[in-house]
Amino acid sequence: MDRSVAVLARILSLHPRKIDLSLGRLENLLALLGNPQLRLPPVIHVAGTNGKGSTVAFMRAFLEAAGKRVHVYTSPHLVNFHERIRLSGKLVDEQMLADTFQLCETVNAGAPITVFEMITAAAFKLFSDVPADVLLLEVGLGGRFDATNVIARPLASVITPISFDHPEFLGTELAGIAREKAGILKRGAPGIIGPQDISVRALIEDIAQEVGAPLLIHGQDFAAREEHGRYVFEDTQGLLDLPRPKLIGRHQVQNAGIAIATLRHVMPELPAESYERGMLNVVWPGRLQRLTVGPLTQSAPPQSEVWLDGGHNEAGGRVLGEAMADMEDHSPRPLVLVCGTLTTKDTAGFLRAFRGLAQSVIAVPILGEHTGRSAAEVAAIARAEGFPANTAAGLDEALEQIAGSFAQSTTPPRILIAGSLYLAGEALARNGEVPT
Repeated sequence: MDRSVAVLARILSLHPRKIDLSLGRLENLLALLGNPQLRLPPVIHVAGTNGKGSTVAFMRAFLEAAGKRVHVYTSPHLVNFHERIRLSGKLVDEQMLADTFQLCETVNAGAPITVFEMITAAAFKLFSDVPADVLLLEVGLGGRFDATNVIARPLASVITPISFDHPEFLGTELAGIAREKAGILKRGAPGIIGPQDISVRALIEDIAQEVGAPLLIHGQDFAAREEHGRYVFEDTQGLLDLPRPKLIGRHQVQNAGIAIATLRHVMPELPAESYERGMLNVVWPGRLQRLTVGPLTQSAPPQSEVWLDGGHNEAGGRVLGEAMADMEDHSPRPLVLVCGTLTTKDTAGFLRAFRGLAQSVIAVPILGEHTGRSAAEVAAIARAEGFPANTAAGLDEALEQIAGSFAQSTTPPRILIAGSLYLAGEALARNGEVPT
């Protein structure tokens, strides 16, 4: 076990509730650390329900293409914890991370603290110690009371599309969820707002006016689209004609647009070439990622496609369904969905997006995750939604079942592993594809 993981295990005993939205505990710890959040590079703060990580990945790609040193804070990780903290372009070193966790644990002196708060405090200390030009800071959950929201003067606040997720913490009303997400807006800091439900957009505009945050709104101040095999972005500064993004799916057209709109506004000096190179080089593991040859995919039928995505809520299912439909139009294949979900997620809402697309569902458990649904429960939900469904003990067995089903078929299947970021991480680890 890494020393950093051992420290986090000890911290869990201080405040065993996994999520407890509050800022006071973290502010106390940061004060003991000398308030590193006041010595950070310029911060671009990103909240939303879907697309946060992809938008951050696009911004990182554009900035690094321009030669900028970029810190990144995201969650959760897929395979290794160190994926959450990127220091000036590189994943945090274990020794540096463990030493910083140890320091945080020592100065906290046994006071109540959540694991995410401790991680955030350690990240801020690391970000303040290592020079960089920009910090891309992703909200963990919500926004208003998220641990990352101790940043008083961000360079910009970004809100990606808002939908239903985490009802146990954010409630079941879209307006309440939007109010929490909009809590990252700050006086004088521009807010870049992605595509939203009309009522959500109106609420965000009201909150922005209250706090004094100027807004750039998708569809009003900027827009992006695919056109004749190219990517076209437009804002008040003019038009960019770019390559299509390396990340697949219509939703990535929107995410790239949010990222470009943000950087064009706060860093107008970035050359157009940076956006062109970034579109071709952007990487965000576990998001419509095609798995290569490895220990897991060798169990799949020969010549089949194996895709992976961490989508897990109704909106995530919808954009995945659109992507699968586009693939079917371009290259028809039978689609089989390998699905594992958590008890906290709307499994039926997620699966509903694949009606008329998925030939069948194979339900799997999420190994090592205590909030995971059993394979039998996922299969029962799939059947209730009209899908033929079987269960498998794990991903390898699921792919073996598919191989058996298609042994006599002349058309290899398209396999999508989805339903949870934890399942996506398990698939990457099993196939030997560790994010770097």
